[in-house]
Amino acid sequence: MARFIMTRFMQMVMVLFFLTVVTFILMKLAPGDPVRTILNVDEVQITNEQEEELRSELYLDEPVRQYWHWLQGVVQLDLGTSYASNTPVREVLLARLPNTLLLTGGGIVVMVVMAAVLGLTSAFFYNRPFDHISRVLALVGASLPSFWLGLLLIQWFSLHLGWLPSSGTSSWQHLILPSVTLGVAMSAVYARLLRVNLVEELSQPYILAAKARGISSWTLLSKHSLRAAIVPILSLFGLSLGSLLGGAVVVETVFSWPGLGSMVIDAILKRDYPLIQGYILITGAFVITVNFIIDVVTTMLDPRIGEEPL
Repeated sequence: MARFIMTRFMQMVMVLFFLTVVTFILMKLAPGDPVRTILNVDEVQITNEQEEELRSELYLDEPVRQYWHWLQGVVQLDLGTSYASNTPVREVLLARLPNTLLLTGGGIVVMVVMAAVLGLTSAFFYNRPFDHISRVLALVGASLPSFWLGLLLIQWFSLHLGWLPSSGTSSWQHLILPSVTLGVAMSAVYARLLRVNLVEELSQPYILAAKARGISSWTLLSKHSLRAAIVPILSLFGLSLGSLLGGAVVVETVFSWPGLGSMVIDAILKRDYPLIQGYILITGAFVITVNFIIDVVTTMLDPRIGEEPL
């Protein structure tokens, strides 16, 4: 198991390095001139000498040196300075990160609760009316676009009923609608996967033997089958975390939630490349780290995974 974890850790470091390279290349290929953005050429008259001086200072004419300079900063947790606000990117990201993590956490809670309820009950009532109803609900949930669902929830629960606020972060009520919007689509996917895994596990010989000894169906489902069924779901969750963070961009925009998603949309409009680079890097590092942790957890739940050839 130790060898498995060390190998996964080395792979994580390599992926992070590859992410810095891809991020830097994409920013170099993006349209716009960083120098003109920094100097605000639309509002201030500047000379060619000023442009060339700043271009040389930022190593914009030497891409390799510019990347090396930026990578050295990344290693020291210095992600550069925002072109638009002239503020360290690290400070901007850290100011917005808690709100995005809070929203993502709320979405995960909604996803887990809905997926567990639908998946467990569907497996328990396999091929009965409730099973068919829950499968239809899961299909509908997976088909709803996040932005449309968010607007629908605002229309009903904020404007029509007046039960919940439509924007802001001043209380826990502000978190409910964005969390539901973010979690519903993913919960549908996991509910269907949990149902399939549980139904397959319940057909295993050891489960049938336990049932023959008089153990109740619910005990077999919740205590014996669930652990085996949840391992592949944990592995999928690591891959889905990127989708959750990507969906958070849309949800934050719809609900005016002051997180990283709404920040990066504003940065794209302003062509604030250091801020975009920092966002991609920090979210990528977060997803990669969580995947590493999930690999360790699934190996602890099923030691056979660590014995597979890498």
